[in-house]
Amino acid sequence: MTKKIDITYTENGTIIDETKSGTIIADLKSLFKAPVLLANALPVFVGFWLALHFTGGSLLANGKLFWLTIIGSTILMGGALVLNNWYDVDIDTVMKRTQKRPTVTGNISLKTVLGIGISLSAIGMIMLLFTTMEAAIYGFVGWFTYVIMYTMWTKRKYTLNTVIGSISGAVTPMIGWAAIAPSWHIVPILLFIILFIWQMPHTFAIAMRKYDEYKAANVAMLPVVRGFKMTKRQMFVYIACLLPLPFYLGSLGMVFIVLATILNIGFLIVSIRGFFTKDDDRWAFVMFIYSVNYIAILFLLMVAVTLPIF
Repeated sequence: MTKKIDITYTENGTIIDETKSGTIIADLKSLFKAPVLLANALPVFVGFWLALHFTGGSLLANGKLFWLTIIGSTILMGGALVLNNWYDVDIDTVMKRTQKRPTVTGNISLKTVLGIGISLSAIGMIMLLFTTMEAAIYGFVGWFTYVIMYTMWTKRKYTLNTVIGSISGAVTPMIGWAAIAPSWHIVPILLFIILFIWQMPHTFAIAMRKYDEYKAANVAMLPVVRGFKMTKRQMFVYIACLLPLPFYLGSLGMVFIVLATILNIGFLIVSIRGFFTKDDDRWAFVMFIYSVNYIAILFLLMVAVTLPIF
């Protein structure tokens, strides 16, 4: 499995050059799934920021705790993503979008990848233990659900894999909040629920666009197992569940409620269009782009409306 496979592919999957795939930087970015890693760091920050806001704390006074939380959680998540790459090397070999990962090309041996994943996971957990026990527990829950429950158990067998995988992403703001204060507060709970629900249509949109690849790799994604019609119905239901949630965050102010509701209505409209489209791939791409911008804008908006006014 560690034999080097030096293959370069065109966009349509044709082999055009048998040379080493990418630079070490490109390999590391692929190994750590850099966009996913950075995306998961934002909710941790927002959770930390909002906890400071509601407890009357300041970022300056909690600088050391802030960096321990952000760096520790990011390293822990990085370890989980690396272990996912290590375990999924067989299906990554089949799926075109993952065929340039260093685990597939052999640029980094699987033994090394496993060592990196375990080491980073341990370092990240240790760093979170220097924040609060509650934050460390949430970090472990995220790691365990992603690596064990999702990657190693449900991903290849059950369409509920998306539900399980969503837990790992949804605990990220809980980590940030729990580093400052106990998380049994309406705000971090709502952040968890929003992220959990949002990940369903977001992931389904990806699965629809990569239908052929998931099918070839025998990954039990909902569009592959139950078809596009069922997937669209579930996407609509999940997005509809987002509609009332901003109203439970009244402590963030009316501006947030109004703008978040507009985002939700827009999300729902795009979802409804899926029932009438003749180009599922294009619609799924629009859904994916909207979902990415939706969650980024929503969480940045939470920070913007709680910025101190001088």
